[in-house]
Amino acid sequence: MAGTHIKVEAKGRTAITKALNNLLKQSGNLTPALGDIGEYLLESTQQRFIDQQAPDGSPWAELSSTTLERKQRTDRILSESGTLADSLHYQLGRNQLALGSNEEYAAMQQLGGTTSPQSMMPNQEIVAREFLGLAPFEYNQVVDIVAAYLGKA
Repeated sequence: MAGTHIKVEAKGRTAITKALNNLLKQSGNLTPALGDIGEYLLESTQQRFIDQQAPDGSPWAELSSTTLERKQRTDRILSESGTLADSLHYQLGRNQLALGSNEEYAAMQQLGGTTSPQSMMPNQEIVAREFLGLAPFEYNQVVDIVAAYLGKA
């Protein structure tokens, strides 16, 4: 993904790590569980654009006056046309899941930074507005999804 993505690594003795390792031992295949997790996180991440908040629940920073002047739709922070939220997708690997966007500007919105001199808003500071990440309630849901697969295995 050229834009930005999130990589959640479950290391150590966390509940997610233990559950995934148990599932891998029992079934040898994490793909179905990771697919369900991907669908859940995709929907949950897209909801952040409606709620206008980061994974930790904090509200996104308000729009700058420069941005407000340029936007047609000023009632939503990261949603002019919905392209960024619509561009979210996930990819499955053998034992991995990646969720993100291939939009070039996704990384700037997620991490913040200074725009390039050649951009439509040259040399402007962009405040980070995190939309990728794992909220505490999502962590619990991921554990529940894996637990359901463990029950089937």
